[in-house]
Parts: sequence; C-alpha cells; structure tokens
Amino acid sequence: MATLKEIKTRMSSVKGIEQVTRAMKMVATVKLRRAQEAIVQARPYAYKIKDLINHCLPKIDANINPLLAVREPSKYCVVVVTSDRGLCGSFNTNILNRAVDIINSHGSDNTSVIAVGRKAKDFFSRRNYDLLAVYTDFSKKLRFEHAVDITQTITAQYLSNDLDRVDVVYHEFKSAVKQDLIAERFLPLKSGDPRDDFLAGMEEEKKQEKEEASVGISGDMLFEPSVEEVVNAIVPKYLVVQMWRILLESRASEQGARMTAMENATEAANDMIDELQLYYNKARQSSITGDLLDIVGGAEALKD
Repeated sequence: MATLKEIKTRMSSVKGIEQVTRAMKMVATVKLRRAQEAIVQARPYAYKIKDLINHCLPKIDANINPLLAVREPSKYCVVVVTSDRGLCGSFNTNILNRAVDIINSHGSDNTSVIAVGRKAKDFFSRRNYDLLAVYTDFSKKLRFEHAVDITQTITAQYLSNDLDRVDVVYHEFKSAVKQDLIAERFLPLKSGDPRDDFLAGMEEEKKQEKEEASVGISGDMLFEPSVEEVVNAIVPKYLVVQMWRILLESRASEQGARMTAMENATEAANDMIDELQLYYNKARQSSITGDLLDIVGGAEALKD
C-alpha cells in the first residue's frame, strides 16, 4: 500500500494538471468564440460565389479555362489541413488517417502532399511522403494571405500539368462539440460533382439563408461582357475564397475539439482527485487505527 506521503504527492500532481487543463479549456473557449465569428462572417460570401459558379458552368464550355477541364488523372495531390499544436483529442489523427486512405487509393507513388499545419508536416515527413509544400504556424495569426499563398501553389502546379487532381481533407465546423471530417475535390472544378460540393452538410443552413434573403440568384441572368469572361475572372477568386473558408473551418474545429478534450481531461482529473482523496482517507484511517491498537496493546501489556 502506498504511504500517505506518496498519495499526497500524487494528489498534488493531479491537481496541478487539473489547473492546467482547466486554464487551457478557458483559453480554447475564448479562441473558439472568435473563430466561430470569423467563419460565420465568411460563409455567406463563399456560398454566394459558389452559387454563381454553379449557375454559370452549365452555360459554358469547360475547355475555356484549364481549371474547369477534367482530364484523366495520373498525378494527384492531397491538401491536408491539421493544427500546429496537439491536445485536441482525435482532431489530427482522424484527418491524417483519412488522408492516408486517399493517398493509398491514388497510389503513393503518384500522390504528393501539401501539409497545412505542423502536425501534418511532422507526420508525412517522418514517413517519407512526397511533400510538395508546407505551411505552418498559422495558429498564431491566420490571415487571408495564407489562403492566397496555398491556392497559388496549387493552381500553379495544376496549370503546369504537374497535377491532374487536387483533394483537400479538413474538419468542417458544426458546433463546439461536433466537427465533420470532410474529404473533397478542390481541382478541377466541375458543377454538379458531389465531391466538389464545398457546402456538403450545410444545406439546411444554406436553405434558411436563401429564404431570408430578399434577392437571390434565380432565373436567367445577363452577363457583361460574356459569361465566359465572367467565369474566367471569378474562378481564381472562388478558389481563394474556398481555401480561406477551409482554413477558418479548420481553426474553429480545432478550438472546439481542444475545448472538448480539455473539458474531458479536467473532469477525469477531478474524478482521480476524488478517488485519491478517498484512498488517502482510508489509508489515514487505517494508520490511526493501527496506532490506537498499538497503544491499547501496550496498555494491556503494562496491566499484565
């Protein structure tokens, strides 16, 4: 049986851990609120530009823009969006496992990786995957320019025929306790392809926004100077906006996952403290009882 001193030392250690996890939960809660506000502000524009793209694509020849034309894929790329830091439960593990499944389905020899986040970079570099680009330290200050840089890297490789298809794996924010793992096609664009539907899982929210909007995209539209020129102008912007939304979704999901993980860790620490306190009380009671028995036994011996 552990001594009273050992139990008290362990209790002190667990209490210290509980204080850390409780503080981390509070920090994650504040960061989550800010990240949630950012994604709520970004989604409407991402939805509308997606609507516009889907409205235009059926009216044009996909060959007018190389980002629209679908070719037989032989060179793949997977953009893996993780966090820079850990302590967020299975957030990163789920993304990395899904990314590996996609890479294996395409063939690792034909697939390169763009790692967004230190966890993705460490994972794929240790396993000698072909890292096309690495982007880290976004958690300190996520900026729109980060989405521009990533998108420019992807489109440059795609337009030079170094890539035939680009997939992206990330978490889509639903709530503080729910984040959906999404794996979808980023390039080439193709209207009506469910793998390219960046609004998957949000149809109810999108429908509600449309009902509340007084003006929407419906019926025939007139394009000046032409629908082809409009599409060519907005496709690069569309890709950047979607990448920006993905980064915001991932950041909000990360903070939600971390808040939940730290809450669970805090509860587990409190349960352990209660168990150790009970164990300490029993050990102390046993020690006192033993001392009393020794005293009584000594007194009886003196009487004899």
